[in-house]
Amino acid sequence: MTVIEQIQKLSRDNLGLITVLTGDDRGQFQLAKDQLFQQIHFDSSDLTMAYFDMSETDYSQVDLDLVSLPFFADEKVVVLDYFADLTTDKKRYLTDEELKQFEAYLENPVETTRLLILAAGKLDSKRRLVKLLKRDALVLEATALKEAELRAFFQKEIKRLGLQMEASVFEQLLHKSNFDFAEISKNLAFLQSYKGQAAIRLEDIEQAIPKTLQDNIFDLSQLVLQSKIDEARSLVRDLRLQGEDEIKLLAIMLTQFRLFLQVRLLQAEGKQEQQIRADLSLIQGRQVNPYQVKFALRDSRNLSIQFLKKVVQWLIETDYQMKTGRLDKDYLFDLLLLKIASL
Repeated sequence: MTVIEQIQKLSRDNLGLITVLTGDDRGQFQLAKDQLFQQIHFDSSDLTMAYFDMSETDYSQVDLDLVSLPFFADEKVVVLDYFADLTTDKKRYLTDEELKQFEAYLENPVETTRLLILAAGKLDSKRRLVKLLKRDALVLEATALKEAELRAFFQKEIKRLGLQMEASVFEQLLHKSNFDFAEISKNLAFLQSYKGQAAIRLEDIEQAIPKTLQDNIFDLSQLVLQSKIDEARSLVRDLRLQGEDEIKLLAIMLTQFRLFLQVRLLQAEGKQEQQIRADLSLIQGRQVNPYQVKFALRDSRNLSIQFLKKVVQWLIETDYQMKTGRLDKDYLFDLLLLKIASL
């Protein structure tokens, strides 16, 4: 069960004494935080609710609110946001004495206070405070989902939103969103406003969802491979105007062409798509997305292994020259594109 599905079961009425929302998937964490505020009907003007930004709040005021009795209801909610002191983040907002005060509260929380702690990042398990929270609180973690969990969640979400899309369209949405939870959520909301209840097609994905940097680099590679140098330079100029650095562009191109080379080498050994994915997962020490392999096989089928080896070599050499300041980065990048196109 995802953290958002857990939160959907919460309400102000069934909140425990202490609830912690944490997690190192920042995009999912923000969506979970928004969902949690909706579930408890958070309203800053509600006198039975108190909100504190721990990065700029005097802890004495927090302590006073935690222990004081509610005036207008049987219970009150106290939200402590940006509580970096509980995480592995190096930021610290409370003194050791203040942390001891908070620890004392956690040991003996007030029955009429519903404490909600929001701490983006990874909880620091070595801290006594965190050990207390893990022992006594409901801890909700926004951690990166496995691919199967991601698919299952968004298939349910599409049904919940009443959207219509075929399996191939759903796959393109995931790929276009780089299998990122926050990006998929954002793009789904955009498609809902764009199409309403009408069926979503592949063309809608391409037209409605903005291109990612990876999409632009793929387009750049295709332009260079087709020797459309003027168009390639125009795209590079646009990316530079958007603040993208040549070293970053080069790194994405290298990842792309290295994958092309790897799948072509494995394919030359007679291996099929499923085995290629398994081998790449073993090489990279992580589960490689099946659609990465599928698209890499498709996009590299007309490229020879010898050509790909040469391109990867040039990319590595150019990266080294850029990082050692041998020549101007703009010049080196443009020269690389010309060399690939001429090959």
